[in-house]
Amino acid sequence: MGSTVVLFALMLGSMPPERDAVARARELYNLRQYDAAIKAADEAQRGAAAADEARLILGRAYLERFRGGRDPMDLTDARSALMRVDPAKLSRRDGVELVIGLGETLYFDGQFGAAAELFDVALAAPGQVDGDGRDGLLDWWADSLERYAASGPAREAIHARMLRRMEEEAQRDTRSMAASYWLVVAAHGVGDLDRAWDAAIAAWVKTPHTTPRAIELRADLDRYVNQIIIPERAKRTPPTEEAARTIALRVEWQALKDQWSSP
Repeated sequence: MGSTVVLFALMLGSMPPERDAVARARELYNLRQYDAAIKAADEAQRGAAAADEARLILGRAYLERFRGGRDPMDLTDARSALMRVDPAKLSRRDGVELVIGLGETLYFDGQFGAAAELFDVALAAPGQVDGDGRDGLLDWWADSLERYAASGPAREAIHARMLRRMEEEAQRDTRSMAASYWLVVAAHGVGDLDRAWDAAIAAWVKTPHTTPRAIELRADLDRYVNQIIIPERAKRTPPTEEAARTIALRVEWQALKDQWSSP
């Protein structure tokens, strides 16, 4: 599943004049105008009042620009900005945002296990990341674990950890699209193909099809079911019946999709 940006909360109300530049940088970040946010945050960090907050916004904006253009200098600049942030001078919420930014930097550096640890810390912070932001962060965490599992021998243990978290998140928020998708992946990862199949059906049925993120989820589910789950379920049958079983499962999956597509 594609990862979603965890946006900063807008600061509302009046504020001292020296914080105007930081507020403007934050607003531009939320508007996804990253070039302008970088310029504003770079200027704001020169003031003493909120230099660390400005560096945090600067680092996060560089990370988002790196995601869009994959310019290595953006990742280097993001790392540099985040390294210069003093966590003690941040609010609790901004402290969590710093942890997320550091996690994203490790992710882009290919340090997936370490990135997952930081995303886990941010997810555990009470009341700091909610709604779409939490769902996006959950996606980052699971994707990091999945990539880490692909490079090591403890795949089943890693997927068992993922499965426990996704079960909790699905119960915590029935609208969580990340939990719906990664529950399928985790069930497959622990070898429970029947549950993976049923979880894929449940995810398809409960996911609305009216938003870009929902469309992306359904596309990812469809790909995973057709490329991973169906072939492995078909292999359970005798070799002479495998091709027929594959066709039957694809027909069953397509019928389910047709039944639960737009009216």
